[in-house]
Amino acid sequence: MHKNHRQNRRRVRRGHQQNPWFRQHGSDERCNTAAQQSPQDSGRADDDEAPSTSSGTAGSSSAPDLPGYYFDPEKKRYFRLLPGHNNCNPLTKESIRHKEMESKRLQLLEEEDKQKKKIARMGFNASSLLQKNKLGFLNATSYCRLAHELRVSCMQRKKVQIQSSDPSALASDRFNLILADTNSDRLFTVNDVKVGGSKYGIISLRGLKTPSLKVHMHENLYFTNRKVNSVCWASLNHLDSHILLCLMGIAETPGCATLLPASLFVSSHPGERPGMLCSFRIPGAWSCAWSLNIQANNCFSTGLSRRVLVTNVVTGHRQSFGTSSDVLAQQFALMAPLLFNGCRSGEIFAIDLRCRNQGKGWKATRLFHDSAVTSVQILQEEQNLMASDMAGTIKLWDLRTTKCIRQYEGHVNEYAYLPLHVHEEEGIVVAVGQDCYTRIWSFHDACLLRTIPSPHPTSKSDIPSVAFSSRLGGFRGAPGLLMAVQQDLYCFSYS
Repeated sequence: MHKNHRQNRRRVRRGHQQNPWFRQHGSDERCNTAAQQSPQDSGRADDDEAPSTSSGTAGSSSAPDLPGYYFDPEKKRYFRLLPGHNNCNPLTKESIRHKEMESKRLQLLEEEDKQKKKIARMGFNASSLLQKNKLGFLNATSYCRLAHELRVSCMQRKKVQIQSSDPSALASDRFNLILADTNSDRLFTVNDVKVGGSKYGIISLRGLKTPSLKVHMHENLYFTNRKVNSVCWASLNHLDSHILLCLMGIAETPGCATLLPASLFVSSHPGERPGMLCSFRIPGAWSCAWSLNIQANNCFSTGLSRRVLVTNVVTGHRQSFGTSSDVLAQQFALMAPLLFNGCRSGEIFAIDLRCRNQGKGWKATRLFHDSAVTSVQILQEEQNLMASDMAGTIKLWDLRTTKCIRQYEGHVNEYAYLPLHVHEEEGIVVAVGQDCYTRIWSFHDACLLRTIPSPHPTSKSDIPSVAFSSRLGGFRGAPGLLMAVQQDLYCFSYS
């Protein structure tokens, strides 16, 4: 055994002598024992001296990349990478990457706290914008758009105080999802309960006013141990009277689509009685959407594995459309009788609701991404569509020519189901990446305006959920961004 160990050390020394990098640096750094220590010795010394977490991997330095070893350019030595099992303080590529990301996040948070005034575009600040407007270099539309971009870049993070009848639950329940209604005065929340399962609630945003940011959480003891695949607001009795949930099946309990009355939490109309909960047995639903189109009144759609169901809530009538892939994202058009769907295969297609079931010609439009589509958003004039996929690609499509006219760079996604937020009134696009960074682009030219780090350490289970509105808290509210992560809610409002 000792003989084999000596032979292995001779091979490493012989490899170092043959490597040009070691020949070049060997004569200059012989006095530095740490730099000239062999990889095997470095592996034994990992417990005595930890590598620096602020440096990059071996590929980013001038040192050669040795399989199974990590070179720290600050300490000028190699550290042995250990497999990710139950070793004490293992040094793995994943842990190195996580420490580097955390260091970058803390640095960005510190810069945001120090730098009160940020610049979205080079050469544009408040004074230069006013000057160019006075000189006539900008028309009214461009001036308003650039003013919005400037305000977005100057939004400051403030923590929102949540009031509830059960304060102990607020300290333990973690936000999983938030969804603002049409008027942006209510926020539907899905919280993961510490003992297991989920809990639903509605946050009233009417008290969201500076300087004291206070909101109230209205809860209902409605628990479920099933995963929520998709959620959207539904207008059955009036605008946003219900919440449509797609629940995943578990054990012998099949999946279902549930219409949850918002009046079970808080009444938004005087004299309104709590509505009844309606469930539809729809197994394996990945996505859902509510129709505001008059030709599909009181209808909702669910995207299943290789099938799309359109269900009328009042009559119970269903239309079924077969597909070649799982449907992960859906949205109804408001003026045209079309339902747009995004699939795991990367295909985006529209269903003409006037065609009955699987008759020929029901696919009105077809677009294609290179990865699974996670979100589709139809723009106001219904001539363009924006979609994002699991490769981090965000594209703006022209539905008339079926061509991509703009692409938004910087979004990070590998396999997560992440939503996309488009706000034409403010001229911005918002998306949260799998790296827990919230990115804001200019809708008009795809310029990345701002990158907001998460206030909490990055984690795959703690990806922030956001909601942007031009009127947070109702019609008299100011534009801003709400961010929910772990047990906290933050507000980024226009100053």
